[in-house]
Amino acid sequence: MKKKFIFLCFIVFIGYVLLFPGEAVGAAAGGLMLWYEKVLPTLLPFAILSNILIYSNYLQYFTRILTPLLRPFFPVSGSGAFVLISGFLFGFPMGSKNCAELLKNNLISEEEAGVLFVVSNNISPIFISSYILCQQLAMPGLIAVSYLILYGPPLVAGAILLRKNVAADSRIKMPASGSQMNFRIIDAGIMNGFDTLVRLGGYIMLFGMMARLLQKLPISAGSRLIVTGIAELTNGIASLSAFPCSPRAKYILAMAFTAFGGLSGIAQTSSMIRDTKLSMRRYCLLKGVFTLASAALAVLVAFSSAFPC
Repeated sequence: MKKKFIFLCFIVFIGYVLLFPGEAVGAAAGGLMLWYEKVLPTLLPFAILSNILIYSNYLQYFTRILTPLLRPFFPVSGSGAFVLISGFLFGFPMGSKNCAELLKNNLISEEEAGVLFVVSNNISPIFISSYILCQQLAMPGLIAVSYLILYGPPLVAGAILLRKNVAADSRIKMPASGSQMNFRIIDAGIMNGFDTLVRLGGYIMLFGMMARLLQKLPISAGSRLIVTGIAELTNGIASLSAFPCSPRAKYILAMAFTAFGGLSGIAQTSSMIRDTKLSMRRYCLLKGVFTLASAALAVLVAFSSAFPC
């Protein structure tokens, strides 16, 4: 049944490209431009630097600074501190990518990685503040509270799960010596970074086309908006900004879409953790919980006196 459904999706997608070639090409070009202008310059330098730090073992110097700052709140190892900070500062999918790389290099335990790759894999604060709240929703006054709405649930869950499931003596510690730097390590870091970003570009392009295809479904405009936001975040937010509904409804839906990250985000995350034992089923389950929690918090904010009507 699953194979038949996937085959049917391929047939529908190919039919869309053949019947609406101009629209399909425009959607593909839009996805690639988004990748080239926003994603590539933002994530590629950090992806390369992260790889070089991991492969050269210079990561230990950063973790010695980060770990004491996080330990009172999150019982993470040194490498886990790097995953947590990088995931929240630089955004999706760097949390899952760094977690997978450290796990492959035996620098983080599987138990800790299973928690961190879920809670640290969120949309970047820059994307939330600039694209979603300022450009699309025109609600710059809600930036701070939106960070709390979106990052609060995974941070609370991470603190609980780390204390419950990750024993301190099971963590793999960063070696104290053996750091090295040469052009082989730099080349490997660059190639790994480009491989990661090229794959992301492919997913962004395909799901951008899928979002445009969903606009042709014979359902109500509100339903099309919901399925578009579930499929791909950027197109969902863009459609939401032009949708005729109240600012409160737009804000609640925007927070829910962003907390979920879209099916495109799930596909990209699955690509980042390939060749590891990290569970995508657990990832999707917790993402669903975080989405419901963020949506509930957004409702409270939207109907509070602080909301700009």
